[in-house]
Order: sequence, then structure tokens, then C-alpha cells
Amino acid sequence: MKAIGIIPARWASTRFPGKILAPIAGKPMLQRVWERVKAARALSDIIIACDEAHVLERAKAFGATAVLTRPDHPSGSDRVAEVAAKTDADIIVNIQADEPLIQPGLVDALVGSLAEADASCVMATPIKRIAGIEEFRNPNVVKVVTDKKSFALYFSRAPIPFNRDGVPDTGNYFKHLGLYAYRRAFLFEFCRWPKSFLEQQECLEQLRVLEEGFRIKTVETDMEAMGVDVPEDVVRVETYMKVHGWQ
Repeated sequence: MKAIGIIPARWASTRFPGKILAPIAGKPMLQRVWERVKAARALSDIIIACDEAHVLERAKAFGATAVLTRPDHPSGSDRVAEVAAKTDADIIVNIQADEPLIQPGLVDALVGSLAEADASCVMATPIKRIAGIEEFRNPNVVKVVTDKKSFALYFSRAPIPFNRDGVPDTGNYFKHLGLYAYRRAFLFEFCRWPKSFLEQQECLEQLRVLEEGFRIKTVETDMEAMGVDVPEDVVRVETYMKVHGWQ
């Protein structure tokens, strides 16, 4: 199966305007993401989907394949779908533009999992064991529960599953990492649906998939994600890079 990665690059950001071009250790964050994903062996192409011309110019300047998309897309998935419609890929990987430490091996694992799954599985996404009680209770950390075959049962900002006895075993609880692989035809179907009730309650678009009765395969990883949501996060990322000897 042919898989491509698409990075939706939206300039506007409520908490951190223009963050996709914020410098991280001397390079724009968008370039950092693109360079990391380039090392993934499962992707035959990587395309940056831009919403403004100056972002397109910067992306092309560091060597990326980039296209200009409609500026009014309601979500990154819709922007990805616009670009995916002009490709012949079987699997589309939606790569967040604010994850400069994304692990190429995680992309490969995600694509492999979806490629090997039966046709009833339309998406795959990574999960990681929760590190401690603070992370478990943090509403900005999305929790996920799965069945015995690693298919998602539910995603929530609330601490789930709820421990009735009040002593949560966080070693067996999981958080969701925001990376998605879709079967191409399903991506278009997904973007045609209106926002679902649960999606609006939790502000989690993957719940739209579950409410429509489709299956999402989860892939457990020990690779940590470190997104950039506010300016202070740049310092965290740069510190991590320095400690681990990243250039």
C-alpha cells in the first residue's frame, strides 16, 4: 500500500500566533517537523498543506513539497483531505505541524498497523502509558480506553477508566498522541460528516468516528510526544534537544 504524509500548516493560532514558523534551535518549527518525518521509511511522499502564501514560500525555501489550500477549512483534517484528493495514496497520515520531536519510527508503526488491519479498521493512532497521576488528571492530556484487540472504545479529557475505589493504577492507563493514519476513502467520508455530539462535548474529532460506528486501531508506543502549544513550550523542546544531543 502507498502511504503519504500530509502536514496541515495553519498560520493562525489562538494561544501562539504564527507558531508553525517559530524558531526552534535555529530552524522554523515546520522545518523541524518535516525533517523528522522525512526519515520515516513507510512514506512515499510528504506534502505540507499551507493556508497562507508566505508559509508556502518558507516551506519551499527549505526544500519541502508544499501546496496552498483553502484558508477557511474548519480543521486540519479537512485541509489534509483537500490535498489527499489530488493523490493516489492508499493511506494518508495526518502529521501535526506543532510536533517538532515526532519520531519517524512511530509513523512507520502506524502505517504498518493500518496496512495489516482488515478493511473494517479505517484509522490508526498511537497511545502511550500514562506516567503519573498528574498527567492522568490533566484535561489537556487525552485519555483512551481500548478493547483486548487494541481498538479504541472511547477517548476523553476526563480521567478514564474511573477507579471506583479511588486508587487509580496509572501504569495501566493510556493517553492519546495526536497522530492519525486514515484509509484515503474514509478520510473523505469523515470530513463530510457534521460534528457529532460527543466530539463537541470533548472537543475531540476522533469521537466522530466512533459515534458513526467505525473502528480505530491503537498502536502502543514508548515514544514521547512534545507538542508546542504556547511560547514557553519552545524552551521545553530546545532543552530536550540539547539534553539528547539533537541538532
